[in-house]
Amino acid sequence: LLPGCELTASTKSYTFRVDEEDDSDHILALSVVCLSDGAKDECNVVEVIGRNHENQEIAVPVANLKLSCQPLLSLDNFKLQPPVTFRLAAGSGPVHLSGWHRIMNREDASFEEDDDLSEEDEEELPSIMPAKK
Repeated sequence: LLPGCELTASTKSYTFRVDEEDDSDHILALSVVCLSDGAKDECNVVEVIGRNHENQEIAVPVANLKLSCQPLLSLDNFKLQPPVTFRLAAGSGPVHLSGWHRIMNREDASFEEDDDLSEEDEEELPSIMPAKK
């Protein structure tokens, strides 16, 4: 996705994939969706198509842009797991999408919880007192 992709009337979708044999964890984050130069004053709906926890394909609208009232939307690094498809569901664009892609090796991301804490290590929390009226 870096430096970005553009959805138009002729290129209505863009799919971000990773190599299926890659055993790293991939995070794709969508930062900004905005209308590009030449956009008409019409509703441009951008959908994200991915898979849910049951591996069924789902499409979720993430932006509805219109030149006269909302030409840009910040998605605050909306995190997605590849593969993911961005589709211009309505409008003719052009709509520019930008974000970032991070790769984490699974060996590096091992943060196992320490389950062998003894009772002596546990700290007693003070009880919460009701507020005085």
